Amino acid sequence: MIFYRRLPKFRYLKPRSEEELFNMISSEKKTYVFAGGTDLIPKLKRRLIPSPDAIVDLKGIPYFNYVEVSDGFLRIGPTCTMRSIYSSPDVIKHFPVLAQASKSVGAFQIQNRATLAGNICNAVPSADTAPALLVLEASLTLKGKKGERKVKIEEFFVGPNKTVIEEDEILREIEIPLISLESSGLYTKLSVRERMDLAIVGVATLVLKENGKICDVRIGLGAVSPTPIRAKKAEAILKDGRITEASIDEASKVASEEASPIDDHRASKEYRRLMVETLLKRSLKKLLEV
Repeated sequence: MIFYRRLPKFRYLKPRSEEELFNMISSEKKTYVFAGGTDLIPKLKRRLIPSPDAIVDLKGIPYFNYVEVSDGFLRIGPTCTMRSIYSSPDVIKHFPVLAQASKSVGAFQIQNRATLAGNICNAVPSADTAPALLVLEASLTLKGKKGERKVKIEEFFVGPNKTVIEEDEILREIEIPLISLESSGLYTKLSVRERMDLAIVGVATLVLKENGKICDVRIGLGAVSPTPIRAKKAEAILKDGRITEASIDEASKVASEEASPIDDHRASKEYRRLMVETLLKRSLKKLLEV
């Protein structure tokens, strides 16, 4: 049995508007903003992060909870849960790779509480949704009291548990450009257990098509480097329609070499590299019907 410590003492704040939210953030010495809290609360209990003066719950702002298509983009609000995302008809129709990745996060209880925004702001290398957002080339709107800025998902992660988000900012919106319905994607996760476990290796693969022809192949990797990454050297091998069984084998090998995994209690770095190659090869052959 595991005994967790009690939570440290802090103020619990629940704003009802953005104006109230940013006033609260700026008036407290140290705050943590959260939506689902499925990453933050365990960290506070285990004293893995410094105790705050206050935590700010975004779920009191009703208009933060949305997943919708508008102006050629899928837009996701900061309090939208994993369950809302993978059950959204728009996500299922246009972005099955994101639906698969969202559904692979924890168990049903976690999926009903955890948010996509929280999953990527936590910035662990094994975040299931990060490789999917990388291949979908998502953009993130970061907002603070002084204004907002847009950051590409590739520029968001700077290290384990580190992002470019400032202390007085929140992730206000995730924006993904719509892609052709002919395109197809797949997220494959290797973990010890089917559910409720972290990825040992996560591979997101996206094949983009126009008028029946393959125009691009994108590969995202998770849990095999300090941050989630795109395997761009491997992608280059598959460009310009040069797709054969041999080129898939070569791209899968190169992707495993682009990874820089670590040894830990869940897997060795050699095993992780081997599984990147194996999972990617399977995904590409399935999506490309080779």
